[in-house]
Amino acid sequence: MEPELCKEILNNKDRVYIKKKPQGYVKKLVGNGLGTTEGERWTKLRKVTNHAFHGESLKFMIPEMIASAETMLEGWKNHEGKEIEVYEQFRLLTSEVISRTAFGSSYLEGKNIFENMVKLSFFLVKNSSTILFPGFSKFIKTSDEVESEKLEKAIYNSIVEIVKKREELAIMSGEDDSFGSDFLGLLIRVHDDANENQGISIDDLVGECKSFYFAGQETTTTLLSWTVFLLAHHTDWQEEARKEVLQLFGQQTSDPDGLNKLKIMSMIINECLRLYPPVLNIVRIAKREVKLGKLIVPANVEVHIPTLALHHEPLFWGQDVQLFKPERFSEGVAKATNNNIYRCLLTLWNGA
Repeated sequence: MEPELCKEILNNKDRVYIKKKPQGYVKKLVGNGLGTTEGERWTKLRKVTNHAFHGESLKFMIPEMIASAETMLEGWKNHEGKEIEVYEQFRLLTSEVISRTAFGSSYLEGKNIFENMVKLSFFLVKNSSTILFPGFSKFIKTSDEVESEKLEKAIYNSIVEIVKKREELAIMSGEDDSFGSDFLGLLIRVHDDANENQGISIDDLVGECKSFYFAGQETTTTLLSWTVFLLAHHTDWQEEARKEVLQLFGQQTSDPDGLNKLKIMSMIINECLRLYPPVLNIVRIAKREVKLGKLIVPANVEVHIPTLALHHEPLFWGQDVQLFKPERFSEGVAKATNNNIYRCLLTLWNGA
């Protein structure tokens, strides 16, 4: 809970604090993607992600995002005066957007993969508190383990099949590197790199697709759901946000330049991230004995940074910490936290 120690762990200048490797159902779901890798492999995958989702690339994706959102809102007209299960609606929306941005021309195949991942995530939640004897599942598997392994294999095979189709099309076109400009296309290009030091394995490629979907879909769905929920309870802020949008865009669809000017909406989103962060804590493992502040942390000990607790700490945010008050971000994140160095955490989730 001490900001200085949080900063030291996250900065990790000496590369002492490593990420916890996923096990069991988590590993089946996220694989070995960007969120679980370290060192050179992380750098390599990060470059691909940055290239696929830099500012200019995102601009071209906005019309498709708007089209998906408009389709969803059109369906809401049938629920006028009735309750709507917004979490499920936003889950479908984020799946649609991620399918299009990550898989592009292979959108329909990507959508099927994501549906299997939703089923797999159900087994993760269902068994999150289950404790098994080490090695027990090697001899006897539960029905959930059997079913989850089938889903994992189906997801793997589906992604590999898409990769093969893209590679075959590239050969037929006579251009070996024409795999597409979407996220998957860039991953295939790196996978097929003749330089072994620059390339990635097919397992890395599959893991990155899985990580990208799960991390992006779950966090965005959670954020959208809480934002709408809080705005429904605080109609004054709902009106402020609506005025700002109408002032900037009128009855026209939004554009990238205008989105950057949405100050009220940014304040609301930051406050939603503070109250209900999509990631509740950050876990690192000390790979060797290390001094952390006045503490000596033994090797292989897990260190937890409780994001949720920090976001509700009166010392950082004031005595009104439990209240929904977007105005606390009117002068930026630094001012909202009284220039406390802890602000790096909120910025991290906001950037994600």
